[in-house]
Amino acid sequence: MAKTVFKDELFNLLDQHNYGLFEKVDLVKNLLVQYQKERERPIHTPNKGKPWTDEELEIILSVAPTKENCAKFARIFKRGYGSIEQIYRWAATSDKDIVRKERDDDAFIQQIKRVAKKIGFRA
Repeated sequence: MAKTVFKDELFNLLDQHNYGLFEKVDLVKNLLVQYQKERERPIHTPNKGKPWTDEELEIILSVAPTKENCAKFARIFKRGYGSIEQIYRWAATSDKDIVRKERDDDAFIQQIKRVAKKIGFRA
């Protein structure tokens, strides 16, 4: 199917519903993020399992932990959606909870916490 045909069909489908313009835009954005997340496995992720740099973590933690941002960074850094979510989770996890989960010696978690503290990340 040609891109113009796809676009026309999508626009026609959106025109059939009584949602407002911004509701339609939000719906399509959310569906695209969901589509990316659910179809993540076949996506080319050559950096999966490789170490993160402090700069990459700073970029991620400098914006809000939204689904849209997780999807965006997964594409940018060629990583899985879940790995971006996990960075936000570890940054927001209290040090006490990390110790309780016996993960206080994990180098990656320590790196995330150090970068989050450096940039003033607030969960």
